Amino acid sequence: MNTKHPNLYFILFIGTSLFFLLGISWQWSLTNFAQEDYVLVETMEQVSQKDLIIKQNKPQKREVKGIYLTAYSAGSAKKIDSIIDLIESTELNAIIIDIKDYSGFVLYDSNVELVDELGLDTGRIKDVAELIEKLHEHDIYVIARQTVFQDPILAGRKTEFAIKSKAGGLWRDRNGLAWVDPTNKEVWNYNVEIAKEAIGFGFDEINFDYVRFPSDGNMSLIAYTNGNKPKYEVMHDFYHHLNIELSDEPAYISLDLFGFVMERHDGMNIGQRLEDSIDEVDYISPMMYPSHYPSGHLGLANPAANPAIVIDNGMQKGMPYFTSSTKAQVRPWLQAFNMGAVYDGSMIRAQIDMVEKYSDGGWLLWNASNRYTSAGLKIE
Repeated sequence: MNTKHPNLYFILFIGTSLFFLLGISWQWSLTNFAQEDYVLVETMEQVSQKDLIIKQNKPQKREVKGIYLTAYSAGSAKKIDSIIDLIESTELNAIIIDIKDYSGFVLYDSNVELVDELGLDTGRIKDVAELIEKLHEHDIYVIARQTVFQDPILAGRKTEFAIKSKAGGLWRDRNGLAWVDPTNKEVWNYNVEIAKEAIGFGFDEINFDYVRFPSDGNMSLIAYTNGNKPKYEVMHDFYHHLNIELSDEPAYISLDLFGFVMERHDGMNIGQRLEDSIDEVDYISPMMYPSHYPSGHLGLANPAANPAIVIDNGMQKGMPYFTSSTKAQVRPWLQAFNMGAVYDGSMIRAQIDMVEKYSDGGWLLWNASNRYTSAGLKIE
């Protein structure tokens, strides 16, 4: 026994016990924390050191009212600040940001293997996680827009993935853009990998665009590989693949479809039908721009000049496909650009009112130049 310090062993015993109990308490805290919406990250090379947590659950559903931004706009701090100001002063609550656009380039510094191998990223958005964190601080719902089968850069650098021409080489649409083959499951998986990486940065939703076969150009020269399988069956299989691969991810999934899917159910020769998509994803976003309906539609010489009539008709005909038993809600893209008519506040509001007459799934405003004002929006 230590005669100089008779209480030494007792002190050591108490100290060791306290240390052990603190360790158990700390471990329990981490376990309990992980059961909530977020979990600590020990190592993540592609995320900066300050990003100590990542989202584990999908955000609470809301009536999304969003505007579209290119990666150029999203990469501009000045532009983002102005958009945040607009959102905070109006009913808007969401932003849709390009992460893979019509060019096929991935617009941030990606670690997806094929992207790195072929040099398919641009780093246009410097720090995606930081951008999303900033937007979340303002309670803004953040959607990543990702084009799929119109992908000229991938088609050119991985020609075995491309749609071929009967005349030889790659088939191209009327704009000279090559497409990847919608039947190719390696293309499916490539896009799933990009989506998962984007979700890892904190996006609340992935919005897939160009989820279809080509619609223009010399279609007779396309050498399809889907045999006699209808195009809409191919697209259904792709939507189902997204459902299987992404259903456990902490983000919602949406599809951009032609506006006519709300009225037509023949696939439109591009493979898009509501009935093939409504049970596979969370949101369907038909592009219901009145300027994109042909002259004579609904007896209108200029549908663009009659947004309320066009949107009302589409919503009325399409809504029966969205029921309490289907997975998806409808959330249309609406026109916020001048084409066929000047789209002032009254024209924008007319579209919004017609959507909200039928659905609380929300709406998205498209302006390719990203010029938005409060015109047509409710001020808050």
